[in-house]
Amino acid sequence: MFYTFTSESVCAGHPDKICDQISDSIVDEVLKQDKFGRVAIETLVTRNRVVIAGEVSAKAQVDFEKVARKQIKRLGYTDGILNFSYRSPIDIYVHTQSPEIARGVKMKGAGDQGMMFGFACRETKYFMPLPIMLAHGLVMQLDEVREKKLLPYLRPDGKSQITVEYKNGKPYQITSVILAAPHKESVKLSQVKHDLYRKVVIPVLKKFGFKINKKNFVVNGTGVWHMSGPASDTGVTGRKIVVDTYGGYAKVGGGCFSGKDPTKVDRSGAYAARYIAKNIVAHKLANKTEVRLAYFIGAKKPVMQEIETFGTERASKKTIRDFALKLLNTSVEGILEGLNLRRPIYLPTAVYGHFGREEFPWEKVD
Repeated sequence: MFYTFTSESVCAGHPDKICDQISDSIVDEVLKQDKFGRVAIETLVTRNRVVIAGEVSAKAQVDFEKVARKQIKRLGYTDGILNFSYRSPIDIYVHTQSPEIARGVKMKGAGDQGMMFGFACRETKYFMPLPIMLAHGLVMQLDEVREKKLLPYLRPDGKSQITVEYKNGKPYQITSVILAAPHKESVKLSQVKHDLYRKVVIPVLKKFGFKINKKNFVVNGTGVWHMSGPASDTGVTGRKIVVDTYGGYAKVGGGCFSGKDPTKVDRSGAYAARYIAKNIVAHKLANKTEVRLAYFIGAKKPVMQEIETFGTERASKKTIRDFALKLLNTSVEGILEGLNLRRPIYLPTAVYGHFGREEFPWEKVD
């Protein structure tokens, strides 16, 4: 049986990802100074404007404007021609956390309600679906050739989309690769396509054991993309949750991750669910696993904790359940302590996905 599945990812300079990285930089800055600090920060970027709003309650002094300008400059927005740069005006509207929410957190409970899902499968060595890992790989490489000036005509921003054909449930071939890549007006699209095919598409697909004919590779669907960034497409924190998780291949919860300290179970619960799912698959107890958690504000333990193995289990359900219970205590405090989440590790998560990269504690195989 054949079917296809498509996933997308976005570059570090994509407007939504600018926002995610600013928000998570603020989270990290707070946690550097106060590991018990609480943060819920949203960022908006648009034409020549940055807006930072939300709640911070911590024994920390954070220069929000300085943090934001540093990230925007790092991401390559230094040229005023794009009508957005690290010199753009910044408005800040930050206050302290609601005492009604704080009460639940002080009792070592969840900082919000919601449901979270974790997923793992054997399609790649990262225990992630192939389409999203390829999509991430393409934008990582696209960013790298721009930052290293291997293709100096590229501008910040960009997207990838890839379609994988499956045969009998396993990846069989790549049927299309699409890149959106802004570039200087002086370079023709034909040159951009030639360069990206050689320096981005071929090496990334080869790493996963695939290739694609150039005729199935598309760059900039309308044929023109010169003006990139927030002046062309307003960005907001948390709008890329499918990119951040499993590329649509598996369920996602009701909240985003970036800009939130780990007492927010939208974030820490999703990390815990992924950690459990990955370890079940890595230990060969099942070939595909989904872990489901749910909490309410102030809840110390989940009101739902379920494991689905889609008929791929290689051990009894009791064995899998007992393994999961011993692996990690899914109370809010158990997750924070078990995965050591009260530390400044969140900026790197804000681009190229929160899962499938071993640098994060929830990706460790215990």
